[in-house]
Amino acid sequence: MGMPYAAGAIRPWHALLLMAPLALVGAALASGQVEATVGHGILGGGTVALGVALAIVVAALLLTSAYNLVTVPTSTIQILVFSVVGAGLAAGLPIHWRTVEYLVLLWATAPFAAFGLGYLFVRVADRYRAPTAAHGSLGRAAVLGLVGVGAAASFAMGANDVSNASGALVMTGLFGILVAGFVGGLGLALGVLTWGRPLLQRVAFDLVELDPRMATAAQLAQSTVILVSVAFGFFTSMNQALVGAMIGAGVARRKSTVLWKAIRSILIGWSVGPVSGIALGYGLVWALIQAHWV
Repeated sequence: MGMPYAAGAIRPWHALLLMAPLALVGAALASGQVEATVGHGILGGGTVALGVALAIVVAALLLTSAYNLVTVPTSTIQILVFSVVGAGLAAGLPIHWRTVEYLVLLWATAPFAAFGLGYLFVRVADRYRAPTAAHGSLGRAAVLGLVGVGAAASFAMGANDVSNASGALVMTGLFGILVAGFVGGLGLALGVLTWGRPLLQRVAFDLVELDPRMATAAQLAQSTVILVSVAFGFFTSMNQALVGAMIGAGVARRKSTVLWKAIRSILIGWSVGPVSGIALGYGLVWALIQAHWV
C-alpha cells in the first residue's frame, strides 16, 4: 500500500485496514502452490520433526524482526528458504537443490521483469493519460486506480508471503495446506496492523519520488510479477519486485527519481539475509540436536 499512500490516494490507517483482510484472503485462498513448495519441495525425507520446523520459524522470525526494527526491508522469503536449508543441513536431511536453484533464478530475474513492466506501464499511461484534476489534486479515476493496484498487491502479498511461517507447519504434517494458509494469513493481517506503518512510511517516502501514474504503474508491475510467480508455485520478494518496478517507472520518465541511498540499504539487507538465515537455521537445529531435543 506504499504507492497509493505516497500519492495521497489513501490515509495510512485506511491503507492498513484495507490491506489486512486482503492479505488474509490471499493467504487462505491463493497460497496453496507456494505452501506445497515450502512444505515439501525444499527438504526431503518425508515429514520434518516438530523441533526442526520450530527452529526454522524462530530463525526467520528473529531475523525478520531484527531487520524490521532497524527499518531495513529485507527479503523475508530469502531468509526463510535459507533458514530451511541451514536447518536441513544440520539435521542431515536431503536438500532438493533444484528447487533452491529455481528460486534463486526467480529472485534474480523478478526485479528485471518488474523493471520492464514498470517502464512499459508508465509509457502506456503517459501516452493515454487523462486530464489532470484542478490544483494538482487526484481525480477519482486516479484514486480508484491507485487503491485498486494497492489492493491487488495486498492480496498478492498474502498469497506470496504466508508460507514464510505456515510452510513450516505443512512440513510437520500437522496442518493441511488450506488450514496452514488461513492460520498464517491471520498472522499476516495482525502484522500489517501492528508493525506495518513504519515500513509503509519508508516505502512511500524514502525510496522514490512518484506521481500518481508512476505509482500505479509500479504497483501494478509488482503485483503482476508476484501473482505470476505464485501461479507456478514459487514465491519471490515483494520488496525486490517493487524496487525494480519503481526504477523502471523512473527510467521511463528519464528522471533520476530513485533515492539511491535508501536502495543501497536494502541491497545490504538482501545480501546479509540469506547468509544470516542459513547460519541461524543451522545453529538452532545443531543446538537442539546437542540437547537431544530433536
